[in-house]
Amino acid sequence: MIINTGQRTDIPAFYSEWFCNRLREGFVLVRNPYNLKSVTRYRLTPDVVDIIGFCTKNPAPMLPHIDLLEPFGQYWYVTITPYGKDIEPHVPGKLQTLDNFKRLSDAVGRHRVGWRYDPIFISESWTAERHIKAFDYMAKELSGYTETAVISFIDMYEKTKRNFPEVRSVPQEDRLMLGKAMIEIGRQYGITIRPCAEGNELSQFGADCSGCMTIAMYEHALGQRLKVPRLQPARKECACYLGGDIGAYNTCGHLCRYCYANYDTQTVNANMRLHDPASPLLIGHLYPDDIVHEAAQKSWIDPQIDMLSL
Repeated sequence: MIINTGQRTDIPAFYSEWFCNRLREGFVLVRNPYNLKSVTRYRLTPDVVDIIGFCTKNPAPMLPHIDLLEPFGQYWYVTITPYGKDIEPHVPGKLQTLDNFKRLSDAVGRHRVGWRYDPIFISESWTAERHIKAFDYMAKELSGYTETAVISFIDMYEKTKRNFPEVRSVPQEDRLMLGKAMIEIGRQYGITIRPCAEGNELSQFGADCSGCMTIAMYEHALGQRLKVPRLQPARKECACYLGGDIGAYNTCGHLCRYCYANYDTQTVNANMRLHDPASPLLIGHLYPDDIVHEAAQKSWIDPQIDMLSL
């Protein structure tokens, strides 16, 4: 099966000690965000977990512990945008993150690390021309260290509207212009551009619109075929296969203003104070009336087809 760590929070950046403890103990507990008394227990062992997906703005805390992931397949997305502290208050500096991206790529392989340049928004400060210049610089820096760059234009979630009220959707004309320019830049540096939940409007310029966390990408990272059960996408625009997420909402300390996973700063700070690296839960501990159930888990690797031999 697939374990995901990055749809609700940034585990490598803020909870790497906890995650390493979970790998060593071989299991994790996950509280259902929509039914708080319901807790799922996932085994974190390579006989049932084929690949672990990461999405982070700071992989550095996990780099000293990368050997713990060797028994598992893995695929990483590292988000690097050009914004400053006014938009991403606690994200490390861009030069530092570019360097950490390269270190991660050297450790696990360029086919297991993708770059995310998202969300893209247009403002007086962040013009289309400024985005193109920033994207070109980063693509040049990451050339040879990744095969993939994901781009996505800002989605107007309710949390985003509340925490970033001045931001606006990107008009189609700008999406097409920016997308075309980024695809051409990616082509120059050997990087395939994958739009995230943007439909097929950029396919005409050569984008791969099949999704950014697809089974094909997991298989490429594993070097093996997967036989996966049918799974409904998280949203109709999304073609990704996300698997079981072990994170928790309202726990990401980056506090980016566009974030869909945080309600507000006060809630995040309160939750982070409840974090115990020794607990099997990311936030807090089990209560006596919690109901814990075992996740149905098995390996999805197809032993009859080895992609490395094809």
